[in-house]
Amino acid sequence: MTSPTTSPGTSIATAYAAADRPLTAVLDAVAPDAWDRPSTCEGCWTVRDVVRHLVQTQREFLTEHGVDLGEEPDVDADPAAAWRSHAARVAVAVADPAVAEQVYDGFFGPTTVGATLEQVYVWDMVVHRWDVARSAGIDPALTEAELDRVEAGADSFGDALYMEGICRPGTEPSADADRTTRVLARLGRG
Repeated sequence: MTSPTTSPGTSIATAYAAADRPLTAVLDAVAPDAWDRPSTCEGCWTVRDVVRHLVQTQREFLTEHGVDLGEEPDVDADPAAAWRSHAARVAVAVADPAVAEQVYDGFFGPTTVGATLEQVYVWDMVVHRWDVARSAGIDPALTEAELDRVEAGADSFGDALYMEGICRPGTEPSADADRTTRVLARLGRG
């Protein structure tokens, strides 16, 4: 819920920027030879494919709701630059209250574009930052607040979390696993 001085556009713009900064830092740290490494994502995705997924799913969602993000950036040429270009366009779009407050019928019922962006796509940015970092040998540096977001998102998805193409069934972490390992194990990542 937003406060009287914070619009939904400001809320999603803030959440998107907070997820974008560390994701961009990880993408900028990926070595050139690591883009084609297998990722931790199921389905034979490479690290580059994870970036493509982030760009394409956000573009599809926003364009379905009338947002013009311009030409799709070339993930094959330079995944990190493609992400930066895409994220800059999304940041401008979501700062517009007319975009953030647009109501539609979502998977879980009536919602807004901004609420879905925050619940699904910002969540996805945090989770896939871990995937990219883990696959490229970089510290994902997930914060406690981000782990809280991942857990809350998983809770909000319920059984839909394990639908085809979302997350694999959870795994059981070791008894002495740290919080990051425990949270990501719930998403089938180990």
